[in-house]
Amino acid sequence: MSATYTAVLPFQDHTVEFVTGLLEAERVRRGTRKGTRKLTSREQAVLVLRWFADATRVAQLIVDHGIKKSTGYDYLHEGIAVLAERAPKLESALLAAKAAGHSHVSVDGTLIETDRNATPGPTAGVDLWWSGKHANHGGNIQVVTAPDGWPLWTSEVRPGREHDTTALRAHPQILPALAVWIAAGLPVLGDLGYEGERDTVTVAIKKPKGG
Repeated sequence: MSATYTAVLPFQDHTVEFVTGLLEAERVRRGTRKGTRKLTSREQAVLVLRWFADATRVAQLIVDHGIKKSTGYDYLHEGIAVLAERAPKLESALLAAKAAGHSHVSVDGTLIETDRNATPGPTAGVDLWWSGKHANHGGNIQVVTAPDGWPLWTSEVRPGREHDTTALRAHPQILPALAVWIAAGLPVLGDLGYEGERDTVTVAIKKPKGG
């Protein structure tokens, strides 16, 4: 016998309503007929937000919502897709940063860990999605942030084994957009992972040996 319990979604109502609106618009775009979906747009929004908030297993989501496994994945992927479509372009994010009066932006890479990716890499015995630095499988995401660290833009994913400079160069839109930003006399700050792009990214100076 299963036990039930009450849970509270860690989001405000307007966030749930925002995602609900996106999902409802997507159903209209697809021509989905009323009454043909097991869950309402709001219930689907709750499912998607639970996954984002707590990485709730799909196996748990489908039980809680009384749906099939394939339907659960369809609902989740649809929700991710409609949110991704709302992501700003890097140029737009930098224009907004300039309008907000930011003195600089920062760029950094972060590893989004996963246990479901495995692809042979260019080096024998080394997985393409394995990050030696983090000792975990995952994807490299490049993030441009405001001075206080608030994310303004995130890139598409690259294999976790890639160095930040390599990942940065793999996204053809990043360096040209940042070049326009610094041309206005505004710096882009980064850590030593971006030493190879000192012409664009202002990085720290390494401590001299014995210094």
